[in-house]
Amino acid sequence: MKTTLEQLIGTGVALVTPFDAAGQIDWEALHKLLEFTAKGVDYWVVNGTTGEAPVLSKEERKHLLAFVKSHNPKHLPIVWGIGGNNTREVIAQIKETDFEGVAAILSVSPYYNKPSQEGIYQHYLAIAETSPVPVLLYNVPSRTGANVSASTVIRLAAHPNIIGIKDAAGDFEQYVQIAKNAPANFLLISGDDMLTVPLISIGGKGVISVLANAFPVSFSHMTRQALQGNFAQAAALLYQFAGINPLLYKEGSPAGIKYVLSQLGICSPYLRLPHVMPSENLRSLLEAALETIPADVVIEKLP
Repeated sequence: MKTTLEQLIGTGVALVTPFDAAGQIDWEALHKLLEFTAKGVDYWVVNGTTGEAPVLSKEERKHLLAFVKSHNPKHLPIVWGIGGNNTREVIAQIKETDFEGVAAILSVSPYYNKPSQEGIYQHYLAIAETSPVPVLLYNVPSRTGANVSASTVIRLAAHPNIIGIKDAAGDFEQYVQIAKNAPANFLLISGDDMLTVPLISIGGKGVISVLANAFPVSFSHMTRQALQGNFAQAAALLYQFAGINPLLYKEGSPAGIKYVLSQLGICSPYLRLPHVMPSENLRSLLEAALETIPADVVIEKLP
C-alpha cells in the first residue's frame, strides 16, 4: 500500500462545487464531475478555493465530504481543505471532522490578518499538532495578502506531520530555495497549472490543478511525463493549455473553469456571490480558446 506521500505525487484536482440555478449544491452534477475526473487524476482536493469553500455552510461541508467519500469507486485519495485566519476556529473544525477516508488536509495560510512569519509558523504548528492526518501547507499570497517565505516553509517541513506545500506564489526563486533546502521527502506541489512542468524539473512532485477539472486525462498525462523526465513531451502537452489558462482567472476563479465545464456538459456555470457568472465577452473568449485545444483532449467530455 502506498504511503500518503506516495499517494500525493502527480495530479490532484482542485474540485469545483457545482451549484444549480437556485444556488444549491447540485449533487447529480458533482457525481458526474467525480466520475469524469477519476478517469485521470491521482487524487481529489475538496473544499478548497476552487470549490468555493468560503461560501459553503458548516452543514454543507459535512455533506460534501460524506458525498465524495461515498462516490469514490476508485478509492482515490481525498485531500480536505481546512484553513482560515482564526487559528482556534481551524483547530475546532479539525476536531469536528470525520477523517475516515481522508488522506491529508490542505490548509491555506492565514489571510487578511497579515501575520508575521513567526505568526504563520505558530499557526501551522498548532494545526499540525492537532490534525490526525498529514498537513499540506497552502501558500497563495495573491489571495491571502501574506507570503509564506521559503525559510518559514523549511522550518515547518521539519515537523513530522507537515508533508508538503501547494505553492501558488509564482516566485520561482522561492521554489528553488524550498526544493534545495527542505527534506527530500517534502512534497513541493505547484499551485499554478502553467508552472507544473518547470517546477517538476527542479524537484517538484506534481500539481493541484484547476484545469484538471475539465481535462483530467491529458493534464495528468502531462504531469506524469514530466515526473518521468520526459520534459519535451510534457512541455508540448502544456502548450495546449496556454491560451485557455489565463482566461480562467480573468474575472475571478472558479468562474472560468465552471463555464468551461458547462461547455463540456459536466455541470452548470452557476456560482455563489460574491462570485458572478463570466461576462458575455469572457464567455466568447473561453469558447474560442476551447476550440483551439486538440479534439483528442476536448473529447474527454462525458457523452
